[in-house]
Amino acid sequence: MEEKKWYALHAKNVAEIFSTHLSKGLSSEVAQQRLKDHGYNELVGKRGPTLFEMFLSQFKDFLVLILIVASLISMLVGEVVDSAVIIMIVVLNAILGVVQEYRASKALDALKKMAAPEARVIRDGTVQVIPARELVPGDIVLLEAGNYVPADLRLVESVNLKIDESALTGESVPVEKNADIVFNEERPLGDRTNSAFMGTVVTYGRGKGIVVSTGMKTEIGMIAKMLESYQDEVTPLQKKLEETGKTLGIACLVICGIVFLVGLLRDIPFLEMFMISVSLAVAAIPEGLPAILTIVLALGLQRMVKRNAIIKKLHAVETLGSTTVICSDKTGTLTQNQMTATKIFTNGRFISITGEGYRPEGEFYLDGSRIIDPKSDTSLELLLKIGALCNDSKLEESGTEKEDQKTWRILGDPTEGALVVAAAKAGIFVEDLEKTQPRVNEIPFDSDRKLMTTIHPFDGKYIAYAKGAPDVLLGLSNYIYKDGQEVPLTQEDRKAIIEANKAMASQALRVLALAYRPLDTLPDEPKSEDIEKDFVFVGLIGMIDPPRPEAIEAIKVCKQAGIRPVMITGDHRDTAVAIAKDLGMIENEAGVLTGSELDSMSDDDLFHKSKEVSVYARVSPTHKLRIVEAIKNNGHIVAMTGDGVNDAPALKKADIGVAMGITGTDVAKETADMILVDDNFASIVSAVEEGRVIYSNIRKFIFFLLSCNISEILIIFASMLAGLPIPLKPIQLLWINVLTDAFPALALGIEKKEPDIMQRPPRRPEEPIIDARMRWQIAINSIFMALSTLGVFVLALKNSASIEKARTLAFATLIFCEVLWAYSTRSETHSVFKIGFFSNRFMVIASFISLSLLLAVIYVPFLRAIFDTTYLSFYEMDLVVLFGWIPFVAAEISKIFLRKR
Repeated sequence: MEEKKWYALHAKNVAEIFSTHLSKGLSSEVAQQRLKDHGYNELVGKRGPTLFEMFLSQFKDFLVLILIVASLISMLVGEVVDSAVIIMIVVLNAILGVVQEYRASKALDALKKMAAPEARVIRDGTVQVIPARELVPGDIVLLEAGNYVPADLRLVESVNLKIDESALTGESVPVEKNADIVFNEERPLGDRTNSAFMGTVVTYGRGKGIVVSTGMKTEIGMIAKMLESYQDEVTPLQKKLEETGKTLGIACLVICGIVFLVGLLRDIPFLEMFMISVSLAVAAIPEGLPAILTIVLALGLQRMVKRNAIIKKLHAVETLGSTTVICSDKTGTLTQNQMTATKIFTNGRFISITGEGYRPEGEFYLDGSRIIDPKSDTSLELLLKIGALCNDSKLEESGTEKEDQKTWRILGDPTEGALVVAAAKAGIFVEDLEKTQPRVNEIPFDSDRKLMTTIHPFDGKYIAYAKGAPDVLLGLSNYIYKDGQEVPLTQEDRKAIIEANKAMASQALRVLALAYRPLDTLPDEPKSEDIEKDFVFVGLIGMIDPPRPEAIEAIKVCKQAGIRPVMITGDHRDTAVAIAKDLGMIENEAGVLTGSELDSMSDDDLFHKSKEVSVYARVSPTHKLRIVEAIKNNGHIVAMTGDGVNDAPALKKADIGVAMGITGTDVAKETADMILVDDNFASIVSAVEEGRVIYSNIRKFIFFLLSCNISEILIIFASMLAGLPIPLKPIQLLWINVLTDAFPALALGIEKKEPDIMQRPPRRPEEPIIDARMRWQIAINSIFMALSTLGVFVLALKNSASIEKARTLAFATLIFCEVLWAYSTRSETHSVFKIGFFSNRFMVIASFISLSLLLAVIYVPFLRAIFDTTYLSFYEMDLVVLFGWIPFVAAEISKIFLRKR
């Protein structure tokens, strides 16, 4: 039954199918039975993981498993401190992961909140108010302004009924409903004007409908099912780090195995070789990497909040920085979601209106020249006055007392609100007009007449003001207001008005006509056929939901950064094209595709077409999913922005979903990975920039940590092959990896952005974190750090130093090498002296902490006992500093050769 196209059936036929009576409704007994058969009218989701299951899932990461193995090895050899430190890192990461996952998507709960808590129905022949969850197919539901639609309905009555479906379809203007229409052909969701859908809002008029779908079978329920079917996808950073962890783990096991076998072949005692292998394992594993990564991402998250972006998932910070395509909804995202009058045609002239949204501030221009006093132009003043009085909307001020911080909103229909605001921009306010010309009667708007008429006192008599569809009102007019006078409407005048209407419509403006008619007396019951004739035509006014000014600049920056912006909207083609051209997204209509055209395409055709299309108009939620999938299949990293329920599945499917914080529905916010606090498209660009900076910094500290760890492996491996004592003990290596290296790595994680960060193309999705360039630099610097450390160690042994003294010198040299090397790592291409040696104050602090820890281990007696170090003289420390500079100099020289390549 739910598969039927209800919009293609007459209301009486629908009633017959459901065995319901249009005036009496269902009986209570039938309703109770259907409730058992169909279930409650609510959205049901599958059970989510428990906190314990979330906690266990945090230990699936390969690098975390390696850390656990390292902890067990440390415990087996009696190094309880080593084991405790590693376990502490693992548990900390697991707790942070659980917190993030627990606060993640709750989309189905938000969807449930959108359902109306109660519904007015006709049962047993009487009007009753029941919980909306108890609605069943066949129930007769009554609707009025302000109601949420409690289920999917086939309307049977509609009186001036308008429903805001923007959250479901993306349509920026409330949809006018007509219960009497029957559609014979396939109709997209936004064009089913004889139907109403669960979760939408009645903004005007009243209606009655038959429940045809409830719960998960409604349109909003189908979206809920889509959300369930898509799992959170692993981000590029997670993939790369998992690959890095596996590579490190395998390399660690291979090297340890080789060393262990070689040692046994050289008749080195088993226990000694076991300790050497443990040293290698500790050296190979960057114990601090997960903790540092979590901290750096968390700090990046805080910076994002300052730039009006809230990140719900830590790894999503990086994903946005790698984005190659941003798919954005139009209404409220690229546009202001405020209908605004922008053009007027009156007295044979076009007049432009400036100003943003509902703020009653703007100017009027005629032929490029500003009209200083709009009230001095009689035609313009009269047109604005009619628009303000023949109107049911109100402009309301809110906010602080400071002028520049005031906010404004419209109570009522946004199209009517645009007329009120346009009048206010000219200093014409409804409150003042109503003092002298209060409404004394009216003929309300209806979809058949396409007109609204109000009657007011005027000059001792009365006057009727009308607004409506241009073709209708022009047909009812015999006069025109021209140069301050009423003159007969000629064919030339009609032709000019029709051409003006076409010109405004071609710019995707919603056009209304305004007229008046003097009345001698006030009719007791005004009728359309008596009042709405012989009008004096005054003019046309065009309005549109305008693009955000900051979005225009943001799109320019996106293109400079190699990111392709794509508009996906439920709005009409002409409106979408006009907005896209204003935004600079397209220059012609070649890159435009509609939902009906998309329906006729195969997935393969869409795969190829999506490479060139920048505007998708009149699309449904299912279309959005297909579009996102097609773009992703082309190898792109896709960010999807949106605010409506209809956007939720695409937000889920995209690499990163971005929801609007102010106008966004709870569903969109809970589904998304990121929320924009200010609903500003420009904030997305800031987030992209921040994401790129964070990824660049992650590369830097991974580069730093791996160089340090590989140098440690080389030190131990080379010393063993050379028959030397092991220069560094496991506890010393763990101290370096977890504490000494951690502070410079953190400082690298909060390095300032490089000036050309948004002039670089997005990195390729398949690009590894450790690319060929980085591998080359890691090799160079690891070798030089190993040579410096071994050089000091060998020199000390040759000078008859004790093994403890030689190890202390090697320990101190390696730490000094790594601290200096961290400065060079601050840029992969530029010299540290070019970017400023001390420009990162956090690096200066980190260096001080790391070197202080080194001095503490060498000069504090009880720490010397723990770490098997000895006291170093001033001369010996000079030797450490001298050898410590070698890797830094080598790194800076290598940058010169790499830049030339």
